[in-house]
Amino acid sequence: MSPLSLAGALLALGVISPVAAAATGVSITQLDDRVRIEIDGQLFTEYRFKESPKPFFYPIIGPGESPMTRDFPMKETAGESHDHPHHRGLYYGHGSVNGVNFWADTPGIPGRTVLDGPIDVTSGETTGTIHLRDKLVTVDGKLVATDERTFRIHQTPYGPMLDFEITHFAANGDLVFNDTKEGSLAIRVAESMVLKYSEAPGKDRNREGRGRIVNSEGVRDGNTWGKRAKWVDYYGPVGDKTVGVAIFDHPGNPRYPSWWHVRDYGLFAVNPFGVHDFDRLENPAAGELKVPAGKSVTFRYRLFFHAGDEKAAHVAERYAEYAARK
Repeated sequence: MSPLSLAGALLALGVISPVAAAATGVSITQLDDRVRIEIDGQLFTEYRFKESPKPFFYPIIGPGESPMTRDFPMKETAGESHDHPHHRGLYYGHGSVNGVNFWADTPGIPGRTVLDGPIDVTSGETTGTIHLRDKLVTVDGKLVATDERTFRIHQTPYGPMLDFEITHFAANGDLVFNDTKEGSLAIRVAESMVLKYSEAPGKDRNREGRGRIVNSEGVRDGNTWGKRAKWVDYYGPVGDKTVGVAIFDHPGNPRYPSWWHVRDYGLFAVNPFGVHDFDRLENPAAGELKVPAGKSVTFRYRLFFHAGDEKAAHVAERYAEYAARK
C-alpha cells in the first residue's frame, strides 16, 4: 500500500489525525488568495494570485530547508537589495504583449494577469498538480489574451521539481509577443546566491558574491546572459549549504534552445522572445512571435531545486531525463 493510501486508511479508522495524514507526499491546499504546496508536511512554496498584478510563487524552500528566493518586496529582510520590486519570487510575464507590459507591476504599468475561474488542485504520493486559467487585461479591463497554466510539483530523490506549462490563446485577435529582453519565466534567487550584489544596505555596489551560473554549453557566470542553451543552473550559498536552481527548456518548445535573461545580481529568466537584445541585431522585431487569432502556443519548462553545484546535482543527467519526455 502506498504511503498516501495507508495514511488515508489510518485516517478513516481514526488511528491518526488529519494533520498526520497530510504529512506524506505532495499536499496542495487552496486558500482565498493563494495555493499552498507542502512536501511531506513541510512548506515548499505558495502560489499567490491576488496581492500583485501578476501571480507568483513565494517563498520557495529548497533542499535542507533553504529559502531560495529573495524576500523583497513581500517581506523586509536585513541586508537585501531593493532593486526591481517586480522580481517577486518565481513568476511569469512578458514586457510587451501586443504592446502591453505584463512583466513589471509598479504603479502605472497597464498589464494585469487575472485569475479566470476556479483553480483545480490535486495532491499525490509523489506529484501534485495545479491547473488554472487567466485573463491578460489592461488596467481599464480590455482583454489582450488568455492563458492556461498547469503546474506539477514532484517530490524526487534529487530534490523538488516544478513543471511549468503555459498555453497562450489569441482570444481577442492576433497575439504578438514583441521583442524585448524583459521576460518571461523568471525567478529572483536568494540574495546570498548572487554572482554580484547590485545594491543592498551596507554593501558596495557590484561587490562580488559567492554564487555561480553555468549553462548546458559550458558557458559560465556573466557570459551566460543572452546566450542560447538547453538549461541554465544558478547556485550559491544559503546559510552553511550550497543549493541551486536549474531551469530546463523542453525540446518541444518554439525556438528551442531558448535565450536566457540571467543576471549576475540574481534575476534568472528564460526568454525566447528577446532576440534583438540578446543577439544585438538591428531589427527591433527580430524576436517577435505572432499567434494568429483563434490559435495558441504552448511552452513547457522544469525547475529543479537541488543541493550542491551542477556537477554534484547531476543537472545534465536530470535534464536528459526531462528532455526524453514527450
